[in-house]
Amino acid sequence: MLRRGTGMRLALASKPSAVLLPSSTGRGGMSQPAVSFRPPTWKEQTVDRAAKQESITTLNGVFKSSNVVVVAHYAGLTVAQMQALRTQARQAGASVKVAKNRLAKIALEGTDVASIAPLLKGPTVIAYSGDPIAAPKVTSDFAKANEKFVILGGAMGKTALNPDGVKALASLPSLDELRAKLVGLIVAPATKIAQVVNAPAAKLARVVQAYAAKSEAA
Repeated sequence: MLRRGTGMRLALASKPSAVLLPSSTGRGGMSQPAVSFRPPTWKEQTVDRAAKQESITTLNGVFKSSNVVVVAHYAGLTVAQMQALRTQARQAGASVKVAKNRLAKIALEGTDVASIAPLLKGPTVIAYSGDPIAAPKVTSDFAKANEKFVILGGAMGKTALNPDGVKALASLPSLDELRAKLVGLIVAPATKIAQVVNAPAAKLARVVQAYAAKSEAA
């Protein structure tokens, strides 16, 4: 025979034990229930991977098609200031993009502007344009008016640019202005002028600099 109380103890022992989660202490020392987080489902992980791959593909296209890319820190800027930067860039023929540094570094692989990879640390923004003057000019002007916007450098094709290099490009005339000056500077047959005016932007910049140096020497 079981002694009195033994049956009760066996009944209690047969119940599954509760799993206690760590709890936090709220105001007045009262214990608050712990919040548990469920891991992402397989479907959610698949969607996240697809979104990341799409972002990498988009960035890779940007890096391949842009003649110049500028990288800057934007920590401390307000949403309104960032919107103003985007508007100014759009008006100048440039674009501004905030991307995750890890994804941007992957997208840089195999592109001419891969030299900017070491600059992608912290809260960075990327400005780019087909015109080699537009992005440097927009970012330089914006940095003058907003001290929290700091230019780190960039690249024009395979040529890496430090902050001074970006500012030097910004000081040059725009692509349209360069083309207009070339017509007045170059004395050559009309076909020759047409070839130069339609040349890649980087070549135009080199031609103008060459003529400027020649004028100073004279």
